[in-house]
Amino acid sequence: MVEPGAEDLERKKKKEEKAKEKELKKLKAAQKAEAAKLQAQKSSSAPKKSERRNPKRDTGEENPEDYFDPETPIGEKKRLSRQMAKQYSPAAVEKSWYAWWEKSDFFVADASSSKPAFVIVLPPPNVTGALHIGHALTAAIQDTIIRWRRMSGYNALWVPGMDHAGIATQVVVEKKIMRERNLTRHDIGRERFVSEVWRWKDEYGGTILNQERRLGASLDWSRECFTMDEKRSKAVTEAFVRLYREALIYRDHRLVNWDCILRTAISDIEVDYRDIKERTLLKVPGYEDPVEFGVLTSFAYPLEGGLGDIVVATTRVETMLGDTAIAIHPEDKRYSHLHGKFAIHPFNGRKLPIICDAILVDPEFGTGAVKITPAHDPNDFEVGKRHNLEFINIFTDDGKINSNGGSEFEGMPRFKARTAVIEALQKKGLYRGAQNNEMRLGLCSRSNDVVEPMIKPQWFVNCNSMAKEALDAVMDDGNRKVEIIPKQYAAEWRRWLENIRDWCISRQLWWGHRIPAWYVLLDDDQLKEFGAYNDHWVVARNEEEALLEANKIFSGKKFQMTQDPDVLDTWFSSGLFPLSVLGWPDETEDLKTFYPTSVLETGHDILFFWVARMVMLGMKLGGDVPFRKVYLHPMIRDAHGRKMSKSLGNVIDPLEVINGISLKGLHKRLEEGNLDPNELAIAKEGQEKDFPDGIAECGADALRFALVSYTAQSDKINLDIQRVVSYRQWCNKLWNAIRFAMGKLGEDYVPPISLSLESMPFSCKWILSVLNSAISKTVSSLNSYEFSDAATAIYSWWQYQLCDVFIETIKPYFSGADTKFDSERIAARYTLWVCLDNGLRLLHPFMPFVTEELWQRLPQATGVTKKESVMISEYPSVVKEWTNERIEQEVDLIVSIVKSHRSLRSSLPSNQRLGRQPALVLCLKDEVKEIIEAYKQDIITLANLSSLKVLREHDAMLDECAVSIVNENLSVHLPLQGTLNAEVEHEKLKKKREELLKQQENLMQMMNSSGYKEKVPVHIQEDNVAKLKKLMEELDIVEKADRRLGRENANGIEENKDSLFSS
Repeated sequence: MVEPGAEDLERKKKKEEKAKEKELKKLKAAQKAEAAKLQAQKSSSAPKKSERRNPKRDTGEENPEDYFDPETPIGEKKRLSRQMAKQYSPAAVEKSWYAWWEKSDFFVADASSSKPAFVIVLPPPNVTGALHIGHALTAAIQDTIIRWRRMSGYNALWVPGMDHAGIATQVVVEKKIMRERNLTRHDIGRERFVSEVWRWKDEYGGTILNQERRLGASLDWSRECFTMDEKRSKAVTEAFVRLYREALIYRDHRLVNWDCILRTAISDIEVDYRDIKERTLLKVPGYEDPVEFGVLTSFAYPLEGGLGDIVVATTRVETMLGDTAIAIHPEDKRYSHLHGKFAIHPFNGRKLPIICDAILVDPEFGTGAVKITPAHDPNDFEVGKRHNLEFINIFTDDGKINSNGGSEFEGMPRFKARTAVIEALQKKGLYRGAQNNEMRLGLCSRSNDVVEPMIKPQWFVNCNSMAKEALDAVMDDGNRKVEIIPKQYAAEWRRWLENIRDWCISRQLWWGHRIPAWYVLLDDDQLKEFGAYNDHWVVARNEEEALLEANKIFSGKKFQMTQDPDVLDTWFSSGLFPLSVLGWPDETEDLKTFYPTSVLETGHDILFFWVARMVMLGMKLGGDVPFRKVYLHPMIRDAHGRKMSKSLGNVIDPLEVINGISLKGLHKRLEEGNLDPNELAIAKEGQEKDFPDGIAECGADALRFALVSYTAQSDKINLDIQRVVSYRQWCNKLWNAIRFAMGKLGEDYVPPISLSLESMPFSCKWILSVLNSAISKTVSSLNSYEFSDAATAIYSWWQYQLCDVFIETIKPYFSGADTKFDSERIAARYTLWVCLDNGLRLLHPFMPFVTEELWQRLPQATGVTKKESVMISEYPSVVKEWTNERIEQEVDLIVSIVKSHRSLRSSLPSNQRLGRQPALVLCLKDEVKEIIEAYKQDIITLANLSSLKVLREHDAMLDECAVSIVNENLSVHLPLQGTLNAEVEHEKLKKKREELLKQQENLMQMMNSSGYKEKVPVHIQEDNVAKLKKLMEELDIVEKADRRLGRENANGIEENKDSLFSS
């Protein structure tokens, strides 16, 4: 995603300030509305005039002030309302907690701690950046990991940092100066320009780190760093010097990606490729008229000695001005007579050798002859080296034709020269036509300029030996030092590192780390041009050291010394980040305690550009890999799977999801951008389809939980905002569960130290057992970086087990003051408190704000000192005594009965669905009947029944019932009291039969497959036989139910039965 411009970022900052004001107003308005609502309720329930004479006041009256939080001074612990608000509000809940966490130093790691270290380095966002959805995903995952580890007893360190973003920042500030003062950086000079950048950085840079706070990211801000601060700059210089002295950094003339607008080399990751199918006109920066691409132009070169001509074709005809050869395939008989001959350049008379090259030339493609421009094409560059050709650069740094291109074209911008060259070829009778041609066009992601391959003197890192070590660190099974998750990306790691090229690390910019190399110009040098002699460079930590070095090398000679004006590639300083943030090259306590770090979490798109370089530099300079694991998260797309793009209107701003925004507000954001009218119309239309009512306020917790839940999609996330909204609604469910619990616990409740499990009702034993299962699944999933599974385990326990089952089963204990339920009430209160305490701690790493707010409201257990915050309390662990597999299986059966009954009731006419109704259960085994009888009252409560009759065998009452089959031993029946629609019920049974037969067919196919008995373990074969028996028994139940409906189709059923039993 392209970084925003200066005006975008400045606008973003103002917008954020307005959003804060709006959020505050919204919060106050909500509080007023709540107060007014309560006041209205109070008024409506006020005594009538005749009753007002009674001097006694109703002590149950509600005070509206009790329901909203008092104002909390910044940095102090949040002051909570006396009563919980009746509805969850993200804005109210997420207010104040972060400032208190930060001020309390809960995020700060201690280098002297005896706890095991767990370290994550935040991928440093660009100083120009504003929070986008990819950053939110990174923060959600990393904060989940670090909060979990912190609560699990680790000395957890999460280091924040910011990247100086050389090209992006320079572009932003250049545009700002041009917009405000109509000046270029060259007009004000390097020193003043760099000062302007620092000033801009101090004012606007780092906005994104403040936005991370809004997401709840528990970063150790005491260790915040910037890639160009003093310590990081020292590390960069030291790394360059050490690598140079080991002959791993060198200077050479090589082909690079050149941006003619920015006038600098750019890295491969800064090149975006556009696929062009046919002739296409594109707008190119610096040109008034669109430029033609997707066209293959053919022209002829005259051959020396009157041998005729040879036709070549190219998509970049202007580069023929730098051609130095024509290549043919050595076995192409059409050109065998031209081996060793020459063509003549039509504009300068240069002799072009006809060379044979089987590597480059495909004789079946085009004419089988290829023009060679070694200075402006990667493939031709390699040909030039193989055949020792001349390398002629025909472009100036700003993309104009230079003197090497000939006086006829000199000074022309390259794409205007394209047209001029074609016209000149036509005049000479050498033009042979043009045709559509599919091609990939490289564009700079920063300037949108067409990238030009150019030979430039640059600094390079020789990566061969370091790449071999980095490759082995991941791929060596016997000594693996780094694990990549998901595993499939290890293959990409191998592909990159086995085919690595030397890394160009110099950039022709003013903003960045100045290369610590000085060129020594001797008084007696013949060539006075800067950099003319490659052996005249000295590399040192500072100018004083460079002078000493130069005096040693050029002893007794007079010279002048000038530092290289270029700066280092931003990826060079980023590649050192795990080392430099911990104080390297100094032997700091942080470096000793926290290096190597534990895990690197980032997007898979920068596996090579960043991750591989960190591993190479970490191993070389730090003596060990920089991290033990690499977790690569998916790339986020919109709900339709499309890449997010401003022109599509589908870019999702995390802060807009957190705070909410209207459709009008979304449109306004588009209008403030730089889309042309046509793009703006398309983008608005896209927003109207996807967000017809805008985006509802979801809060940070819901957004985080949704993003983490999506990580099961290992390659791409298709983000649907409605899923985030559903998690916001789920927060409301949590809120209400705690409100219910607080009501049942009572204001003065003090949990006992423990309670005997044996004396508890089944529901208490069951919920503690499934809580154990949820804890076990969550921890094992987090350990294996399966975040979606962990989120699902927690969600399922809260939603389907605690709220849907446990809370419902204990409600009868609190419905009156019946003394026969005293022991059950005591057990239910204690179990409820244990569940909420553990459940909130279990959920906290995923949803930090709402869990803190709710946990703070829980009463404190007897004899235990409660931690100040849930984030520094202990993460739940399995309590062995709670596990009760028998009760879990029995309650699973009960829940299945309830679900089956609800399904049957949902098919009733709407006027019959709500009331309590009787139900029948048919059990084919005595042990199942015993379980149902034991839990009969609980089934009645959960399914909202008037009565429940348990049958062991066929009964006439079943004839007028709808049926739902639970398993081979159990079916649920709903009396339809004269409203039975036999046709509908028969159709349902038919579908069930088809489903069973399909399962049977698949199972039999597997069991009859070749090698099944030899290859499949015996216990699995036994399981499959049991499954087959179960299917037969379930089909038998379907058949009997169908007979009872009087819709028996003997032939069809017997035929299906025969096929099942004969199999």
